[in-house]
Amino acid sequence: MKSTIGDRIRTARENKQLDQATLSEKIGVVTRTLQRWEKGEQVPDGVSITKIAKSTNTQASWLLTGEGEMYASLVRPENVYPLSSATRRKVMLTDLPLISAVPAGKVSTMFHPDYVDDYVTVDDVKDPQAFALKVKGNSMAPRIEDGDVVVVSPQQEVHNGDVCVVRVNDEDTLKKVKFEGNYLHLIPLNPDFEPVTVKKKDVNFVWKVVKLIKEL
Repeated sequence: MKSTIGDRIRTARENKQLDQATLSEKIGVVTRTLQRWEKGEQVPDGVSITKIAKSTNTQASWLLTGEGEMYASLVRPENVYPLSSATRRKVMLTDLPLISAVPAGKVSTMFHPDYVDDYVTVDDVKDPQAFALKVKGNSMAPRIEDGDVVVVSPQQEVHNGDVCVVRVNDEDTLKKVKFEGNYLHLIPLNPDFEPVTVKKKDVNFVWKVVKLIKEL
């Protein structure tokens, strides 16, 4: 059976040999709140998840999603993106509008899809509504960095773990997403940034990123 956030918090706490009272004191909540989280009665916010991760030496993204490594790697992976070894084939090139930047940091002012800054040429993007966005900020580094360009496909189906442009209460951000019940977790790839949990009813859209164009 797949673990819940509560299960993972309890596992992280027990592996660190902390009782509930000690961990609660470390992260600044009452013991009853931690007990509710571990039982699944409530969901901790991003700030609390980050505090738990630091207190237990675990990764905040693992606590939120159960995906990836529980503990951070001792060696940070290099920012290397190997090319596909697939056989060469004919591809269709498409010019997509490049529009105002999307923040890869905390939720910020929305981009303006009616204003085209430039055009970029990409291959194999069949969504007629697709467009490109320049990234601001480094919350998705090292995979996606400030100045990179992402290609967004509104028609693509979104799954847990996808990197998406998300609009929350008319403000936008670029994050990895995790759906859980009535909540949506917005997860940065950069461990220096805190994850954010929002209610689904406050989300205007979630659009999938299908390509990344690195700034050279």
